[in-house]
Amino acid sequence: MNDLDGFARSAEAFDGVTHDVYRAGSGPAVIVIHEIPGLMPSTAAFARRLIDAGFTVWMPSLFGQPGRDPSGGYVLTSLARVCVSREFHMFALGRSSPVVVWLRALAAKAHDECGGPGVGAIGMCFSGGFALAMAADARMIAPVLSQPANPAPLSSSRAASLDITPVDFARVKQRTTDDGLCVLGLRFGNDQAVPAARFEMLRRELGDAFISVEIDSAPGNAYGIPKSAHSVLTEHFVDEPGHPTRAALDEVIGFFRRRLLAT
Repeated sequence: MNDLDGFARSAEAFDGVTHDVYRAGSGPAVIVIHEIPGLMPSTAAFARRLIDAGFTVWMPSLFGQPGRDPSGGYVLTSLARVCVSREFHMFALGRSSPVVVWLRALAAKAHDECGGPGVGAIGMCFSGGFALAMAADARMIAPVLSQPANPAPLSSSRAASLDITPVDFARVKQRTTDDGLCVLGLRFGNDQAVPAARFEMLRRELGDAFISVEIDSAPGNAYGIPKSAHSVLTEHFVDEPGHPTRAALDEVIGFFRRRLLAT
């Protein structure tokens, strides 16, 4: 079976920007935003687990070749294209990438078509912070940040920040008080691309509204997780009962169920 078999593809255009979107499932909508280098087979496998849990998955293909396995050359090519694209801010502090506007419009369409109390979203790695910025819109009620790696932690200020404007972040913080919004974050404990300071900042700013899952990946850890592990739900996911990444997946599904399926 092709990794994207069963997903309906459509070209979605908002404000003059068009991206293909792969959709499947039934129930409330969850936007799955892939990492670099693109919409990988492991991303589709994660999406199928959400579909089995009772959600309609909308997977935009923002860059790269949908369904292609990752490789060193492919990662570098995609990264170069992202760096020069006007849709993304790779290094800026205090700015949401322009693609977030497109993603909010997609979430609005998904909510209109799928119904439910709102929409969920999960960003991964480079796109990890997108889900947080999307939560400035009231329709986004279940944002998940999986290994949010942007901006690159090249200084202490960057290590403790995310790619979101102060205005959007203030709106998210207000929603945690006014709407009961919660944010879920995932990272491997030894991941240098997603420093502990980033989650500490989220705990400090959002308080109990930030739920963190941090997996031990230090040398000698009980599960043999490599210290270079980065992608919690895709490339470094281990589908075995009791494994910490499987527990992280269960936490994500439970979070979406509580926020999107609870009556």
